[in-house]
Amino acid sequence: MLIEDRIHLKLREAFKPQHLAVVNESSEHNVPPGSETHFMIVVVSEAFQGMSRIDRQRRIFEVLGQELKDGVHALSQRTYTPAEWNLAKQRVSASPPCMGGARSF
Repeated sequence: MLIEDRIHLKLREAFKPQHLAVVNESSEHNVPPGSETHFMIVVVSEAFQGMSRIDRQRRIFEVLGQELKDGVHALSQRTYTPAEWNLAKQRVSASPPCMGGARSF
């Protein structure tokens, strides 16, 4: 199973989201074609109600611990309650451009 599919499945099971997007942004980075190393996720769930942004991120990292060990190098997270998602007009900003990564000194 692809890492992207595993991320999607685990987030669905853990958070029962009203909206979920898992975007493989690896092609925008200095990695071989077909890599699954850089992801952006958007999770909208009632499960985040009353949680700080840090606690939400910690929970995501707990759920995706194995994927992070299996080669996911970067995980950009956008986490919302349904009310926050509506205030954001159901849009997220794009991830910043890659600044390199494999530099030789």
